[in-house]
Amino acid sequence: MRSSIIKRTSRWLGASALALMVGIGGVSTAYVITGQAANAQVQNAAQIIVPDAAAPHAGFADLVAAVKPAVVSILVEAEESAQRVQRGPNGQFDFNFPDLPDGHPFKDFFNQFGQGGGGGQAPAPRHYMAAGSGFVISGDGYVVTNNHVVEDATKVTVVFDDGTEKVATIVGTDKRTDLAVLKIDGTDLPFVSFEDEPSRIGDWVVAVGNPFGLGGTVTVGVISGSGRNIGGSNYGDFLQIDAAVNTGNSGGPAFNTKGQVVGVNTAIYSPNGGNVGIAFAIPASTVKTIVQQLIDSGSVTRGYLGVSIQDVTRDIADGVGLTAAKGAIVREPVADGPAEKAGIKSGDIITAVDGDQIDDALDLSRTIAGKKPDSTVELTIWRDGAETKLSVKLQVLNEAAADAADQNQDKPVPPAPLPSKSSVGLTLVPNGDGNGGLLIQDVDPESPAAQKGFAVGDAILEVNNTPVATLDEFEAAIDAVKAKGLNTALIKASRDGEARFVGLPLSK
Repeated sequence: MRSSIIKRTSRWLGASALALMVGIGGVSTAYVITGQAANAQVQNAAQIIVPDAAAPHAGFADLVAAVKPAVVSILVEAEESAQRVQRGPNGQFDFNFPDLPDGHPFKDFFNQFGQGGGGGQAPAPRHYMAAGSGFVISGDGYVVTNNHVVEDATKVTVVFDDGTEKVATIVGTDKRTDLAVLKIDGTDLPFVSFEDEPSRIGDWVVAVGNPFGLGGTVTVGVISGSGRNIGGSNYGDFLQIDAAVNTGNSGGPAFNTKGQVVGVNTAIYSPNGGNVGIAFAIPASTVKTIVQQLIDSGSVTRGYLGVSIQDVTRDIADGVGLTAAKGAIVREPVADGPAEKAGIKSGDIITAVDGDQIDDALDLSRTIAGKKPDSTVELTIWRDGAETKLSVKLQVLNEAAADAADQNQDKPVPPAPLPSKSSVGLTLVPNGDGNGGLLIQDVDPESPAAQKGFAVGDAILEVNNTPVATLDEFEAAIDAVKAKGLNTALIKASRDGEARFVGLPLSK
């Protein structure tokens, strides 16, 4: 597969830009059906009538002239360590020097400045400059941009289209959504507002920004998609636009034809680092909420449920009797967290929050994060083939603690002796590490289990929410699934200490 780049679009002068390699597939859409066979399809189908479109616009010059005074270039002075180093157990800096043999001419040199000598000195900070874009949202000087534009900044300068420069202070940043708010001195400054109605796919967008440090550059396109989840982001829900966006456009606005901000340009999809017609913007609905919190308190607080979750696949839905593969299945509730206190269990599928449908794990994360801490939410749960509802009082999200809760430091031990072959193509042995379950010693390559990715060393913990520790318990649980008339078993498995649910078909 050809690799491409999801790239943040700030301009880094003398510094390498952080990029994530991802793959992508293409989709084509047919607009005209031709040929006799196609004509037959049209005759048997309901004709689509498109509403009359407005007359072609003469251009966007008036719109640009109106909004351009509020769009600014962001110049950043920053510093970072010349090389990433860590302190050793005695407080010295670990430079990871090579382990040279005795008598090597450079060994004394490395011992003097490395771990073997005086502990080393911290490297001098490396100064650099970066550039991005932003826009003014109030007459008294609040400016919106991307977090990654001003991250690690020692000085931020806002440059207006007429060349006026103002030194800015950072009011607050939010890494999760990649947003930041700056403040400059001023009164009656030109500013723009956010859209009052959500834009739709196909709507015009006009991007204004500072690509490659050129400043005041205007590009035009349409909204190509919405709800995009791009690599490297733990938030998702981006607008996709095809207006040309390049390095330096980060933090700049995308406008609708009313001159309202529909999104903040933040990343591009690119195989070569330049524009290929696929860019991503944070939608205005998100920006408004985050920006207001940053202005009010300088930080963002989010609701915390306390669960590790994953998407509900078609196989998982079949295994629990759900008609639609939607929702988020709970791997484990965090010990003493809000979810556990409310009675949520491993294997529960959260299908709605306060009556709003949950599509997948990311949707649940975004929904809960958008709730106020200490508020109570009603969760719709699918458990044991029936729907139930639970009320949960949320806590404040501590992202570091939440990330740590998803990690289990213990790993399965090597398979124990006396393996037994199961009816589903897995050869299983009792788990000898005290954590229960069965370890997979072998997988029949022709079995559905192999097709679903089960591998040697995985631990089988539960079958349809029933713990299993012996082959007899495993087979009894499989038989119970069949007795219910289901063709898929919900398997809770663990790999490298991380539990996941997998829907296992019981026939080829």
